[in-house]
Amino acid sequence: MAAVPSAVHLPRCVVSPTGRHSASLIFLHGSGHSGQGQREWIKHVLNQDLTFQHIKIIYPTAPSRPYTPLKGGLSNVWFDRFKISMDCPEHLESIDSMCQVLSGLVDEEVKTGIQKSRILIGGFSMGGCMAMHLAYRSHPDVAGVFVLSGFLNKASVVYQDLQQGGRMLPELFQCHGSADNLVLHAWGKETNSKLKSLGVSTTFHSLPNLNHELNKTELEKLKSWILTRLPGETDGQSE
Repeated sequence: MAAVPSAVHLPRCVVSPTGRHSASLIFLHGSGHSGQGQREWIKHVLNQDLTFQHIKIIYPTAPSRPYTPLKGGLSNVWFDRFKISMDCPEHLESIDSMCQVLSGLVDEEVKTGIQKSRILIGGFSMGGCMAMHLAYRSHPDVAGVFVLSGFLNKASVVYQDLQQGGRMLPELFQCHGSADNLVLHAWGKETNSKLKSLGVSTTFHSLPNLNHELNKTELEKLKSWILTRLPGETDGQSE
């Protein structure tokens, strides 16, 4: 299967800060979705856009590619999977290729003057998995990682890389619905426990009766965590 070229330009939907831009957040959608769709879904759940005075939110859209769980049908996915399960190998060719593409998005923010320590990376479902690969393997100096209803495979190369030690470990924020029947709650919990055992500072919120979806409680918890990792400026911010 052909890899996605690293020079690809990802379409993206951007929510600009209401004040001076001093931090950025990259939010990766789940399989088959889009950046614009992820923004609209959040807006529907919150009854308003997710916005901050100082944080720019970037919702990129994954390229369309053949996706094995759809029997090779085309879908907007960050990488391919052999199946939706913890108990299978990762499709590393497609994961590594997309890490290169998304690194370009991180680098764009750095070129505008945003420090890596003022960038958060996260996502929903497959987007959360992609975020963990991107941050823990390629950009360990970002401010943190958030994962909503996502997981890593049991033998993930992320765990293998972290076992080598000697690198920074961004803080992890996770939420997962207890009634999720696509990505099981136990998969998310096991991912969190494994990363914690490897030295990552983690938070895990179980959401009762929530299926493979977002809810307002979860997004409000996420917003509070975002502001702890990317606080606004305390001085010289008179408007």
